[in-house]
Amino acid sequence: MSDLLYMDMALSLARTAAELGETPVGCVIVDEATGEVVAGAANGPIGLTDPTAHAEILALRRAAEVVGNYRLRPNLTLYVTLEPCAMCAGAISHARIARVVYGASDPKSGGVAHGAKVFEHPQCHWKPAVTDGVQADEAAKLLKDFFKARRS
Repeated sequence: MSDLLYMDMALSLARTAAELGETPVGCVIVDEATGEVVAGAANGPIGLTDPTAHAEILALRRAAEVVGNYRLRPNLTLYVTLEPCAMCAGAISHARIARVVYGASDPKSGGVAHGAKVFEHPQCHWKPAVTDGVQADEAAKLLKDFFKARRS
């Protein structure tokens, strides 16, 4: 499986989010055994009037429906264009995602390598493998361009 291929899919969802006026974050959940995309989502807090409607949360909800269990299969990888926040990292842990792959780092609001560092806490019962920086430049540019356009 290619991290680049799935991150491309997540970036496409992030572009969709931007077109809808949402912060451009996209997420895809993949079954590593088969290469099947189990679920995907674009950020949606504004459109859904739901502060928890981050791309990761929406994708996890959809994947749980597909799998038929709130604890997802242990061979799933979550690809997301931006470092998950603490809320999303907590949900990823509860869902038992095997691996998290993210693009751009988020020093202000990240919850994996920055801030709360959720997976490093002793209270974290499930710690996924983490790969960061996959297509980070493209993901960061998408975010910077989106916020620059909103400020002008």
